Amino acid sequence: MAQRGGTCQHASQRSEGVGDGPQGIITPAKLRKLQRALYRKAKAQPQHRFWSLYGEVSRHDILEHALRVVAANGGAAGIDGQTIEEITGCPQVRARWLEDLQGGLQAKTYRPAPVRRVYLPKPGGGQRPLGIPTVKDRVVQMALYLVLMPIFEADYHPLSFGFRPRRNAHQALDAIRGALISGRTELVDADLSKYFDTIPHCRLLRAVARRVSDGSVLRLIKLWLKAPIGERRDRGGWALQPSPCGTPQGGVISPLLANLYLNPLDWAVNEKVSGKPVLVRYADDFVILCGRGRGEGLLERLRAWLRGRGLTLNEGKTRLVDFQQESFQFLGFQLSQRKGKNGRPYPHIEPAPKSQTALRDAVREELNHWTLWRRPAEAIGKVNRILRGWAGYFVYQNSTRVCVRLRRWTRDRLRRWLWRKSACTGALWEDYSDNKLHDRYGLWPLTVKAGWTLARARA
Repeated sequence: MAQRGGTCQHASQRSEGVGDGPQGIITPAKLRKLQRALYRKAKAQPQHRFWSLYGEVSRHDILEHALRVVAANGGAAGIDGQTIEEITGCPQVRARWLEDLQGGLQAKTYRPAPVRRVYLPKPGGGQRPLGIPTVKDRVVQMALYLVLMPIFEADYHPLSFGFRPRRNAHQALDAIRGALISGRTELVDADLSKYFDTIPHCRLLRAVARRVSDGSVLRLIKLWLKAPIGERRDRGGWALQPSPCGTPQGGVISPLLANLYLNPLDWAVNEKVSGKPVLVRYADDFVILCGRGRGEGLLERLRAWLRGRGLTLNEGKTRLVDFQQESFQFLGFQLSQRKGKNGRPYPHIEPAPKSQTALRDAVREELNHWTLWRRPAEAIGKVNRILRGWAGYFVYQNSTRVCVRLRRWTRDRLRRWLWRKSACTGALWEDYSDNKLHDRYGLWPLTVKAGWTLARARA
């Protein structure tokens, strides 16, 4: 299973622990009122199809808020080379750009540009394709997301946690922990093969159409799905390839569509299967927890369900796990059964070895013999940002022992870096003691005790 928490970049994105998306951006009251009305209507009438949504997407206030959210998320330029700073740097340029975009949407002359494809290295080796739409396309996708999100939120299963407001990876792990404690100690550790790249367009559009009958919105989504993929040639220029299936990772609307396509699986397993197994899903990562002896049958049913919807399992990474005998990893954490002080078994959750290695590698990049020319304040400032980002995600549940070791390792790494920077003069341990590293040089002390421990102690 892919370890989404296995990089420090991911950890910093989840540091707030309150769901996906940028923090500190206040949704305008008018937009919030619209979202509330759409959610209530969708919740009250599960069969209702919304038909007048395109006009909301092209509203100036919604486009303006969408641009603000896209700018806060950052990101590289698309295939046209236009950056967010070029649009938002000047108020006059920003206003004119939004006016032109709104006019194109209202006249229905807007067309998405090809999606720029880049490849990111995976923690376990290989490369992950990432599609980068242009800033204009990201803003329009965000505007549509703001309108569609409350409708589909009313339909999502409570045990789906990825890329949803007020939901995060820690809640998914809490749900897994609860299922394990309830006795569901056999599980299917599933991994989908290239999920985002293989979703069939026609079936995905039918899933959207079950809730949306606005032809202009459906046409907009189809244009995004069918937008060509552009890869830069060695000699310059772009090579365009068709997009017969999939929704590119990197698109603003992609997580919403990907969640929607797997939503029937959440309801089918959690509500309709005998024996009451529990499926906990974070985007395309999920586990199915069940009673002993039921895992094999659930795995076969899962294969059949996915085949019927044009998806496949990565058989090399999908496995059956007996939690009483072996551990498994989920979202960058390792879960294993251990015995507490009272002798009773409990699910032990701590950062996975790869997640620990990711932190060490990130700190090594800032503190090595190639960076001795930097001022201590600059180097330590970068290390502190890495530590805070990592801790915001991984200091959770039973992480104390791991964090104590990593804090000790970070201190020693910085201590030796400072010593070498001073040409190895002075006493290594006396001149660069733990207290001096924190008090004099400003090293942030990595948090070692998760907040949940204190909260449950009071309960």
